[in-house]
Amino acid sequence: LLGNKNDVIALAQTGTGKTASYGIPVIQKTDARNKQTQAIILSPTRELCLQIADDLNSFAKYIDGLHIAAVYGGTDIGSQIRTLKHGVQIIVATPGRLLDLINRGVAQLEHVNNVVLDEADEMLNMGFSESINAIFENVPADRNTLLFSATMSKEIEKIALHYLHDHKEIVVGSRNEGAEHVNHIYYLVNAKDKYLALKRVVDFYPRIFAIIFCRTKLETQDIADKLIRDGYNAEALHGDLSQQQRDLTMQKFRNHNVQFLVATDVAARGLDVDDLTHVINYGLPDDIASYTHRSGRTGRAGKKGTSISIIHTREKFKVRQIEKQIGKDFIDGTLPTPEEICKKQLFKTMDDIMKTDVDEDQIEPYMAEINRQFDYIDKEDIIKKMVTITFGKFLDYYKNAPEIVKPETGKGSRGSRGEGRGSEGRGKVSNGRRKHEAEAGYKRLFINLGKADGFYPGEIMQYLNKHVKGRQEVGPVSYTHLTLP
Repeated sequence: LLGNKNDVIALAQTGTGKTASYGIPVIQKTDARNKQTQAIILSPTRELCLQIADDLNSFAKYIDGLHIAAVYGGTDIGSQIRTLKHGVQIIVATPGRLLDLINRGVAQLEHVNNVVLDEADEMLNMGFSESINAIFENVPADRNTLLFSATMSKEIEKIALHYLHDHKEIVVGSRNEGAEHVNHIYYLVNAKDKYLALKRVVDFYPRIFAIIFCRTKLETQDIADKLIRDGYNAEALHGDLSQQQRDLTMQKFRNHNVQFLVATDVAARGLDVDDLTHVINYGLPDDIASYTHRSGRTGRAGKKGTSISIIHTREKFKVRQIEKQIGKDFIDGTLPTPEEICKKQLFKTMDDIMKTDVDEDQIEPYMAEINRQFDYIDKEDIIKKMVTITFGKFLDYYKNAPEIVKPETGKGSRGSRGEGRGSEGRGKVSNGRRKHEAEAGYKRLFINLGKADGFYPGEIMQYLNKHVKGRQEVGPVSYTHLTLP
């Protein structure tokens, strides 16, 4: 990476230090005396963009005159323009905002000698290929191009090769391999019991600090709201929030002021948070690479982590696919019983009480009154009351907790891909497959293009969002049914 004309595709598990592996050479090759932009680093999300910039600023802390700036959408472009006009040698950017700054003549890239695509597969999957192409037209042809990712599918690699010349490939571990220190568990439940199962899982681990991944923005907000309503310390992170809200949520989570971050794949892409004990998949993603990225948020830097998936019978086949791809077996978990959960929480309560530091001077003025209040109460009664205050909500909930039955998935069961989807069945026929008929109020659209044509779902989403939103004459669009060959 310190050489010239050395294009690289680098694949490694998450948590192994990819940011440092490209960031330190890029900083070393940058001339701090020259105020022109010499390197650009592209990332798919705003959060990852800020994280990379923070890491690079830490690496370059003692280099006088070296300026690194993060530019991304969803926030005021004016302040970013002023920053770039003062001279920035390394720009960390999301593709859309960087292209905007190029078109305004603010980002001038004619002296760039290093272009890094971090989470390259995700950027291409999100439909950024057109923006990336336009950015590459504005950088010198003899630059170094570096693609870094935890996974690189064959289809994405074909597209990536358009940006590289005579590249070298570096693979740490195996392609698309899961993080080494992560255990994988799944709990199979009926779809209606998924949230109840989530409550049991988080209650069983009193010291849990986790990201809960959901498939859609709507589901993410819904699960976060339910957790908050039930007394858990949780917040949502998804694309419908303002940048200020997202920044504040991430700051609170990184500072451990929030216990559960409920997030979409895109919002939490590449996030590095210290001491994450668990990743919880509230259902499995369609893309195996997304699972690898999710589970890689924990078990970082040599620490142990656990990836838990709460799935229903229609998702069982995905478990086998993921096992084959990451080279690891999932544990078929049995949900903890109410008794097991209450015992865990009780021990945690007692441990908290025993480890509480007492400031004698602080409470001394109140001790006489406290002792008078407790003069005629038995020690055992005091302990019972104290435990009830700190532990009572678990006893109340699990006293009459709903039963969660594990579905059968053996021969003749409905645990297949073609299981009915609600009362309408969505056009299901006797062989378990769906007929090519739309539900009432929907139209089906077939597009005879796919990944081999360089055509991705993200690009269609962008088109629909741009042209359909707010037009009353257009019927509802079911985004979840959008599949490409």
